[in-house]
Amino acid sequence: QVQLVESGGGLVQAGGSLRLSCVVTGVTFRTVAWYRQPPGQQREMVALSTTGARTRYGVSAKGRFTLARDNGENMVSLRMDNLNPEDTAVYYCKVISEHGREYWGQGTQVTVSS
Repeated sequence: QVQLVESGGGLVQAGGSLRLSCVVTGVTFRTVAWYRQPPGQQREMVALSTTGARTRYGVSAKGRFTLARDNGENMVSLRMDNLNPEDTAVYYCKVISEHGREYWGQGTQVTVSS
């Protein structure tokens, strides 16, 4: 059974930092990504990593967010610095299996107060 379990969300003041984690079990993957969905908006890519390639970041994440992979533990994290209220969203972890199937986590809420 494939499971993606996110954690680390919460309430933080503007300018603060959070670190999200996603533990993946039951599937082998080369690509992992973080997405977010602000209230009333579409889901957008925040960071994407494929084994052997450079990590890609969304425009809003560049220079502030850092994706890190611990392949031995099948875990991926997202370090978010200098947060602002526009970063308020539900953050999702996604992996793409070796067979091209996508799996999503349940999401974790991040709220940034001004």
